[in-house]
Amino acid sequence: MKMTEVFDFDQEIDRSDTHSVKWEKYRGRDILPMWVADTDFAVAPQIQQALRNRVEHPVYGYTQVPARLPELIAERMRRLYQWEIDPRWVVMLPGVIGAFYLACRATSEPGDLIYVPEVVYPPFSNGPRHYSMKNQKMPMSIRDQRMVIDMDWLEQQPPRPDRMLMFCNPQNPGGAVYREDELCRLARIVEQQQLILVSDEIHCDLILDRDRRHIPIASLNAQIEQRSITLMAPSKTFNLAGLGCAFAIIANDRLRRSMSVNPYIVPHVSILGLAAAEAAYEFCDEWNRQQCEYLAANRDYLIDAINRIPGLRLAPIESTYLAWIDVSALDLENPPQFFENAGVGMSPGHEFGDSNFMRLNFGCPRSRVERAVERIRNAVEAIR
Repeated sequence: MKMTEVFDFDQEIDRSDTHSVKWEKYRGRDILPMWVADTDFAVAPQIQQALRNRVEHPVYGYTQVPARLPELIAERMRRLYQWEIDPRWVVMLPGVIGAFYLACRATSEPGDLIYVPEVVYPPFSNGPRHYSMKNQKMPMSIRDQRMVIDMDWLEQQPPRPDRMLMFCNPQNPGGAVYREDELCRLARIVEQQQLILVSDEIHCDLILDRDRRHIPIASLNAQIEQRSITLMAPSKTFNLAGLGCAFAIIANDRLRRSMSVNPYIVPHVSILGLAAAEAAYEFCDEWNRQQCEYLAANRDYLIDAINRIPGLRLAPIESTYLAWIDVSALDLENPPQFFENAGVGMSPGHEFGDSNFMRLNFGCPRSRVERAVERIRNAVEAIR
């Protein structure tokens, strides 16, 4: 009987002198970098080996997408989500952020109104603005302690044929995993209002609760499938952000052609990104299963510890490794500066649309999460 390999997520890895965006921000300062969304875990050994194998070949010229990769993606959609897709629907891209911009360019014109969640990852808003489009903020509502878009509000809006609605599931920030009934309702609204749905599902493999599951909204029925651009990537799951590899799944031929990569505008996916993605999707499910267990334990510790600190509140987190901490009761003049002075570098909530919050990345060894909590607790106690 083959033994299951056990992976070490407690390992502290020195990322200095690797040009890490996360760590260079606070170089020379006693501040724990817990902001930008990459983890500090060693990449799965199967991915490391695939990269070594490719690097050993001494030529790194123009490279096409291996035929096996779209097939692996299609098989993954079938196995994990019971979604039957054609491998030809897969459009490989160098990143999800660039895909937001491509989608804006492909579906809309300057002056068009684009639906964007009121609280969401910043590039959602930046893309439409880049092309002189107008962001229509969709209000957020709290449902079962989860921050989700306000479907009641959206349902009252007029039809906007072939205009874009940008959606994030799992929700970043907050970590809400949309339920099937919520997705079905959103799909009905999109169809009734004749919208084009761009669904960012990059955190789909980071579901932390066993009783929750990710459902790609495009998998619900053929109608919403034809109106959807689904964005995914191995980068968040397998810590491959620096390798530049993502993909869109687009059933509609016209939409897919409009999203096809023009190499004069968007570069091809890198050789190493393709090699890493192929290895991740073929060999690394067990590594991710253990990672999610580790992250869930970090999450449980963090929720309990933060909610014991007067003035702070952390709601349940169903997915991702990103905690959305309510700091409003502290009445801070400059929340990011306050926590940096405490020795913890987090992402400012105002960048996501709500200055009452801070986003903390707990995708790191537990020892660092514990040090961050201690520093936060000491800083808060000092002002109360």
